[in-house]
Amino acid sequence: MSKFWIGTGWKMNKTAAEARAYVAGLIDLLPPPRDDLSLFFIPPFTALAAAREAIGGAPLLLGAQNMHWADSGAYTGEVSGRMLTEFGVDLVELGHSERRAAFGETDATVNAKVKAALRHGLRPLVCVGDTAPERDAGASVETIVRQVKLAFTGLDAAALGRCLVAYEPVWAIGERGVPAPPEHVRVTHAALRRVLLERTTLPVPILYGGSVNADNATRLATEPEVDGLFIGRAAWSARGLAGIVRDVVAARGAVIAA
Repeated sequence: MSKFWIGTGWKMNKTAAEARAYVAGLIDLLPPPRDDLSLFFIPPFTALAAAREAIGGAPLLLGAQNMHWADSGAYTGEVSGRMLTEFGVDLVELGHSERRAAFGETDATVNAKVKAALRHGLRPLVCVGDTAPERDAGASVETIVRQVKLAFTGLDAAALGRCLVAYEPVWAIGERGVPAPPEHVRVTHAALRRVLLERTTLPVPILYGGSVNADNATRLATEPEVDGLFIGRAAWSARGLAGIVRDVVAARGAVIAA
């Protein structure tokens, strides 16, 4: 089985001090490093420096929650890829549904940010998702395929191979979200993979995010079309994330042995 990705995004939560404590606890609780596993977490901008210092030499990737497409300029309140690299950021989350809904993020701006992230050596983690009305109309696949195509417009095969995709149904995220049924995950991830394989033979990991928790993580992680898990509040404690990592490693090991 190929490399599996497990990570969490904190949204607007945790201070720099809380980030330090989280990383210290996580390092103590995680199983030994594995070549077939990539772990990441995405704190707020204000905690990036503290998080990078706390990581030290641990095998944890550090992410940012957004970035601007310009390197500098009159963009009050924004952060550029050039600024993120100064903090040793490894990847950057782009196109989250909350940013699309609340801050006017569009497929065009996601595409511009993807190109800027790659230009600065950052790995884009592009979020795509369908709303409940789109799901109910049977348009889930069409919606997320369109988002992926537009997000990666203008990228060559090598650049696309540096990217990650997170499928996060809008109806599955947040406190009132419900996890997508296994058959829905299979269909949507398979559709995304077909589109990506038309553009590159390099592996583009497709993560699932949306009410992932300790009860469903192993089932999702053993779905053949799922290359990783993007976890919300269930991983906002070091113990929560470490527990899911241990369970997933054991479950995927059992699948390989079988």
